[in-house]
This record gives sequence, C-alpha cells and structure tokens, in this order.
Amino acid sequence: MAQADQLSDCPSCAEPLEEGDLFCGACGADLRALAEQTAAGGDRPTIPVNGALPPPPAGAPASGTPPAGAPASGAPAGPGPPRGHGAPEPTPAHTPTEPDFTLPPAVPAGQAPVGGPARGAGYDWHERATEEPAGPGAEASPPLPPLAPSPQAAASASQETPVDPRTADPQALRDDSPGLTPDGLTPDGAGPDGAADGAGLLDGPASGEPEALGPRCVACGTGTIDDDGYCEHCGHKQPHARDHMEHELRYLAAASDRGLRHHRNEDFFAIDAPMMADGTTATIAVVCDGVSSASRSDEASAAAAEAACASMCVSVPRGVHTQTAMHEALIAAAEAVNALATDADAEAQRNAPACTIVSAVIAGGLLTVGWVGDSRAYWVPEDRTARAARLTEDDSWAAQMVAAGLMTEADAYADARAHAITGWLGADAYDLDPHTASFKPDRPGVVVVCTDGLWNYAESAEEMAAAVPPDARTRPLHCAQHLVGYALDAGGHDNVTVALVPFPAPDEGAGSA
Repeated sequence: MAQADQLSDCPSCAEPLEEGDLFCGACGADLRALAEQTAAGGDRPTIPVNGALPPPPAGAPASGTPPAGAPASGAPAGPGPPRGHGAPEPTPAHTPTEPDFTLPPAVPAGQAPVGGPARGAGYDWHERATEEPAGPGAEASPPLPPLAPSPQAAASASQETPVDPRTADPQALRDDSPGLTPDGLTPDGAGPDGAADGAGLLDGPASGEPEALGPRCVACGTGTIDDDGYCEHCGHKQPHARDHMEHELRYLAAASDRGLRHHRNEDFFAIDAPMMADGTTATIAVVCDGVSSASRSDEASAAAAEAACASMCVSVPRGVHTQTAMHEALIAAAEAVNALATDADAEAQRNAPACTIVSAVIAGGLLTVGWVGDSRAYWVPEDRTARAARLTEDDSWAAQMVAAGLMTEADAYADARAHAITGWLGADAYDLDPHTASFKPDRPGVVVVCTDGLWNYAESAEEMAAAVPPDARTRPLHCAQHLVGYALDAGGHDNVTVALVPFPAPDEGAGSA
C-alpha cells in the first residue's frame, strides 16, 4: 500500500522496515493499519513492547492526565513532600536498555510498586490529589493500602480500546489477581465466585482427584479407544500389547511378533535368571506356541510359559537336578493349560485351549531342554567352524513318518500334513509325554529356543547357525530381534518367537570342557 510504503520504521517498536513490508518483523504490528492511523491523525497510543511510553505531543492532554497540581505520567516531578525516616528513595526515570519482551521482576506480596500507577489502570487521581503532604517534622506514616478505583475511573477504563497483545507492554498485560490453584480454589480457599471449597466449580472428579485420561489412538493421536480396541475418532484398530514383545535380562533375551498373516499373536515367552545357592546364576527360557485350531490359544501359551518358568525358578535354586526340575515344570505348564478348559468350550463344540512348549535351563555348567509339541531348541557354537545341533525332536506327523522310516525328512516336511502335531498341552491332549534331555557343551555358544514361525525358514541346524549373528552370546537381544526380522523378511506366515540363552553367561568364563 502507498501509505505503508512511506514508513521507514515501525511506529510501535521502531524496528527498521524494508520496502513492501505489511507487518513488522519484530512485533508483528499491522503496518497498513498504523499507516492509515498516522495519516488520519489518530490519537490511539502505540505501546512499545519494551515497556517505554513515548511522551505525549506538546500541548495535547493525554487520556488519564492528572488534574492541575499532579505531575503527568512520564513528566519530571517537582519537589515532592519530604520523605519520612526509612521511606524509600524515589525511583529515577528509567531508560529501557533491556531487550524486548523482558518482564520486570515480580513485586513481592504486600508491597506496592515503586513509582506512580500506570495510566489507564483504574487509579483515581481525584482521591490521590486530596492527600495532605507530610510536614517537615511529621513522622512517616505507613504506606496506604491500594485504593479501589472510583466508578468514574472504572467507566473510563472500560471504554478504552482493547490493548493489542502483540504490541502491548507485557507489564500492562499481567493479571495480578489471585489465580486458581490446581484444585480450582483461590489462595484463600474459595472458588472464583467466592463459594467455599470451590463448590460447583468443576464438572469433573472431586477436588484433588486428577481427571482420568484413557489411551489415545496411535494413528490420529486424539481419539479415545473403545472396549473393542478401535479409535472412536478415526476407527483405526489399535495394536495389541502382544503384537510385538521384547524382554532382556542380564544374561538372556527374547522377542516375539505377530507376523504378517495372523490377526493376533498366540505365542508367548518367559525368561528369568534366578540366583543359585553358590552365588552363580541360572538362566531359564520358556517359549510356547498356541494351537491355532484351539480356542483361546493365546491364553494357553501365556499360562503355560509363566507356570513352567515359575516352577523352575523355585526348584532349580533349591538344588533340584535340572532335568527333574524341567520335567516338573512341564507338568505344571500342562496343569495350567488344563485349568483354562470350561464346560462352555465343550458345549460349543470347540477345542479346549492348547499350546506347545519348549524350554531351556542352564545351571552349574549343564544345559537341559524340555518340550512337548513341535517348538524347537538349537545349539549354535560361538566358533562357527564347530558343528551346530538341533536339541529337540518334534511331536509331529512328519517326525513320526521319518522315525518310522516311511519317508525321508525332506519328503515328510514337504507334505501338507507335516506340521500336524501329535503332542501338545491341553485338556484334550491324548497322552502327556514330556521330553527332557541334558547336555554338557564343551565350548561357548548360544541356545536358540523358538517356535515354528522361525524354524520354518531355517529348519536345519546349519541353516539356523547361518541366521544367528556372530555376537549372539554377548548381545542376545540384538540376536533375538535379528531372528524375528529374519522370519518376517522371509514371509512372516506365522507368529514368530525366539529366546536366546548364552552358554556360559558372558561373565562366567568359558565353561567346562
């Protein structure tokens, strides 16, 4: 605009302007409005952001000018009344040197600010003019309490143009009225309307109780989640806590993922490292795979894993042989799954909750594994020139065909019936036959405990060893994450769960020969 182009600096904050500026780059003032106001000869005061008030034009009385006999705001004060003993020194005129937007120090409670009140703040100059000055020998009187604004001053203040917060003095924008405490009360214990205890102030919970905030949608970030797990705002299905799980202890780690095809994760794991009586640490890992054709198989896998791990955490530190402790743990896991079966499952002609289980425990230099079903455990030595080994035998149709000599292993696992299991934990299991085996490794390595969601893509011991990172014994969580990603990259057709148990523990030496 032509009028805005004539301004060389901002009338509000004196910021130099460039040709074509429509707004001040420092205070944000609308230069077109200010230019039009200046051209029209408007008398609206512009309050700079640094707190300094420009002097009014000569001969032009400003709004709120005190009556004759009282010094105008910003004008040199004449000889004032003599100060009593102990009265504060008068404050000299202040030339602002601090940067913009710097707030002045807060005035302590009960102490009036030094200097006269700000213009337009509701101060009654008529009442102030009637005060009698103290005589030369008069004692200093205590400071007067703040005076209430007169009706005329209040009416005058209400008719003033609202202050633009972008260009106003921060001091003029301060609200020194008593605020509300977090429980909705003023400092004297009353609500904003004077009601005791803030009665009727809030529609939420009682005073002192924070408002309950539910989980928010991971997609839109604003919607709340309904009981079915969907966002009430955008309808996005929220991920379940079991869709991806990771856990690491000092000596071992495990990870689990839903995979790319299933709608939920029916795998579960449990790991622990109880202290032995001799001060060494035992390491325990349990991995379970819910049977897809069973009802509530996710509950079965969780119950079995937790029951087996808890059983070994009690028996192994007491000195029970690890193979005996493993057998007892598998029985405890089976009982936990059996307890999930209900009459409703039978009435609805649904299979009872069921799962497979595989576990490994290392204590006193001995490695013991136990299993029911087709979940597996592998031994992968740290020296990859040594031979890796599979430590378990599947309870499956394919394994039975191979054991009976009716099919080769390659042909059996290529058959559509290969993964039909012949052993599992559950109330409808034909015959519980827990398997256990103990080994005494002669070199450092790692035990890989996993479900078929992983070993489907690395079936042989050599293939599994090739998939395991070289630093698996010292970085078990990294290895677990890597193997889960390996299965997902290969297709992720099933839930994937793997636990890594180093042998020996990284701070326990090389183990027994």
